[in-house]
Amino acid sequence: MDEPIHIAITLQVRKTHVAEFERALADFASRSLVETGARGMHFLYPPPGSASTEYGIMRSFASAADRDAFYRTALFKDWLTRVEPMVEGRSNRRQLYGLEAWFRDPKEPMPPRWKMALLTWIAVWLVSMLMRGILAPVLGPNVPPVLEAGLVSASIVVMLTWVAMPFLVKIAHPWLHPRNKSSQRA
Repeated sequence: MDEPIHIAITLQVRKTHVAEFERALADFASRSLVETGARGMHFLYPPPGSASTEYGIMRSFASAADRDAFYRTALFKDWLTRVEPMVEGRSNRRQLYGLEAWFRDPKEPMPPRWKMALLTWIAVWLVSMLMRGILAPVLGPNVPPVLEAGLVSASIVVMLTWVAMPFLVKIAHPWLHPRNKSSQRA
């Protein structure tokens, strides 16, 4: 089963083209979200009143195949051509991994870092105790400590990546993304 893919893109927009770029971005977003495998899109605008014209785009795809197919579409290529005169240099595109990918929800803003750190610490603590408790008796006293540490570490990483973190993020969703009172009334 494919895991969702999260891509972070940054672009430096020419000051003389900011309004035009924002219109083009909004148009592109509305059309691109109907593409197969599109799971969400968020924008990061420069802080109001700052001299920065750096924009961020966070895109999520259902799978790597959907990501690759999207970046080959005429829609994406036409958008690049449309915004090329509006931006300085090339965009910077990278896939997100690790903590940022575990906590990424296309329908919600990223939770505060302290919440991500606390939930990750809980997961690491519980999984490390569990894996040590399971593997130590199985490996026995004759296994060299460096090999035991390597096997325990590998099992912790596997459990965190495919079991513990996806499970904990799912059950902690209400805490990670609390609804504010105004959104509860709507």
